[in-house]
This record gives sequence, structure tokens and C-alpha cells, in this order.
Amino acid sequence: MKFVLAPDSFKESMTAKEVADSMEKGIKKVFPSAECIKVPMADGGEGTVQSLIDATLGELVNVKVIGPLGNEVTASFGISGDKNTAIIEMASASGIHLVKKEDRNPLLTTTYGTGMLIKSALDKGVKHILIGIGGSATNDGGAGMIQALGAKLLDKEGKEIPFGGGALNRLNSIDLSNLDRRLKDISIDVACDVKNPLTGENGASKVFGPQKGATLEMVETLDKNLTHYAKIIKKCLNKEVLNIPGSGAAGGLGAGLMAFLNAELKSGVELVIKFTDLENKMQGADFVFTGEGSIDSQTICGKTPYGVSMTAKKLGIPVIAFAGKIGTGILPLYGKGINSIVGILPSATDLNTALKEGPLNMERASENICRILNIK
Repeated sequence: MKFVLAPDSFKESMTAKEVADSMEKGIKKVFPSAECIKVPMADGGEGTVQSLIDATLGELVNVKVIGPLGNEVTASFGISGDKNTAIIEMASASGIHLVKKEDRNPLLTTTYGTGMLIKSALDKGVKHILIGIGGSATNDGGAGMIQALGAKLLDKEGKEIPFGGGALNRLNSIDLSNLDRRLKDISIDVACDVKNPLTGENGASKVFGPQKGATLEMVETLDKNLTHYAKIIKKCLNKEVLNIPGSGAAGGLGAGLMAFLNAELKSGVELVIKFTDLENKMQGADFVFTGEGSIDSQTICGKTPYGVSMTAKKLGIPVIAFAGKIGTGILPLYGKGINSIVGILPSATDLNTALKEGPLNMERASENICRILNIK
């Protein structure tokens, strides 16, 4: 028998590779000679770098960068096994987890460190960059990111504007003459499942600003500043970013990546499926096992189990999805390629124990499912 094991990570419990390893152990107890193809997955959010490193036998690179508030932090990115692709999570350099709650201020926070990660990736000679842009602490439209790559964002006096979304109203012109020339020779894909435009009621500032520390007054300022920012981009680069779905992602980083680097915003899980060549690896499989920490009504909105199951459905392969927690609203998933959703906990327990015993519970659940599959 052939099993394709394509889970996401179980947050705070197992990486995607550890989940797949545990699935394999359970399968082998029932089908010792089974072929298990392990394809650690992600959906572009937290854990994407580690999953794609594991899936391609790549490596992790640690670098010192400028954090959201201008202090030095250690960030990391992945290099694929073939050395051609860099995998970056912007949150590693510019994430909200890097700023204490009492210090969060999107008027000041910058994506400069994300630009430094891109520059470090270029130093590795990659030809393709995949960037996940969730979990940001920023609302600067990617201004800091492009400054780190050599662009000059100038005020009326020809001086560089300072970091943060609070300074974007001072932008008067954009000078890309010193932009890193290596950017012309690479392609950039952005894993983005957010459809918010740059500004307005559903824009970056009003929807996501408060969780980054913005008061109501700050939200209004940030929204006006991003509107001005988009106008200057239109004037100087002749590129429209104001109302493009996804341009408001990560505090407008989506807009910056599109405007300055010609990046394409795509579904995170679809990018990962393509990158890992999952569909080809599924050819001839008898079953696909997938899963993540929680499966609920949000899963159908582009989470890993949904993407994996839709891929398997095209090939007519049954899918069994495993979860630490099964929430409400899962019924629609049964029409999207998932044949069964299985909770891995053997009994009621506290969260810490459940997280600690994740590998054992995953192995046991996989074994139990295989024993059902082996009924003659």
C-alpha cells in the first residue's frame, strides 16, 4: 500500500515533519511493508519555513536584522534543498511576537528587517523567493522593506522619511535607482490568504491596526497615510495598489511587494502544494493522511487539510484528516475531498499534556485507523 502523509504542524506540539513521522510509525504497525511518502505541509503562515525545509531537505539560515522597533533581533529563513528557493516568514523579522504588548505602536514599527531577510536570501544566490506575510507588527505598507533593499523614500526636502506608518504622509517621491539589481533576476511569490484592500473600512489599518496597538485616532492617521502612500506609488511608479485584494495584508506589505518587487499574491497552501510537487507525489497512492492542530469552520478557507484534500480529490484518493481539536462547522469539508476527520486524543486531558503527548497520540490514532482499513 502507498500512503502520502501531508500534514501541517500541530502548533506548540509537533512540526509537520514530526506529525508525518508519527503517522508513519502508526501505519507501519499495521502495514509493515507500506510505502509512506512524507510531505510536510504548511499554508504560508507560521511553520512554513520549517515545513518546506523538511520537505526539501533544505537548511535554516539565521541572520541579525532590524526588528519592528529598530532594535536588533535574530531572524531566520529557509533555503530549499536544491538551493534555488528562499522561504521567508516576514514575522521572523517584523512579527508582532517581537514586540511587548505595551510597546506596540504601528506608527513606529517597520518592515526594514523583512527587507534585510530578502537581501540575505539574494546573497545566497537564490532565483525564487516565497514569502509568507502573516503575523506582522507593522502598518508601513512595506516602506521599511524596500528601504532595506536600496530604495529611497524621500520627503519634500529630499530627505529619507523615518520608519513607521506614521511617517508615510511625509512621502513625496520614490527613488529606485539604487535598488538591489539582483531583484530583477528573481521571481517572488507571496503566500497571502487575506483579501483586504490597502485602505478603507476593510483595509489594513482599520481591520488589523488595533491588534498591533493602534488607538482609534491612530487608525485614522494610518489609514490616511496609506492612502497618501498609494497615491505617491501611483504617481512615481504608475502602479495601482489601493484597492487590490490582499494589498492590505501585513499592514500593507502586500501592496509594497506588488508595487516595488512585482510580486504575486497567491493562496499560501496552493503555493506550498506546488512547491512540494504534492500532486505528483500522490500519484498511485491508496490513502492520503493530513491534519493540523485544530480542524473547524475555518479549515475550508484555505487551511492545509483543505488544500491537500482538494488535490487528492482530483486524483480520486481517499483522505483522512487528523486533529488535536475538532471544532464546529466541519460538515462542508466532507464534500471537499475529506472522507473522515479523526481526533487524536484518547481521553479528556489538560492542554499541556495533550501538547506533550502529541507524537504518541498521533501514532496511536494512525494505527487505529489502519486497523479499520485492514479489516477483511
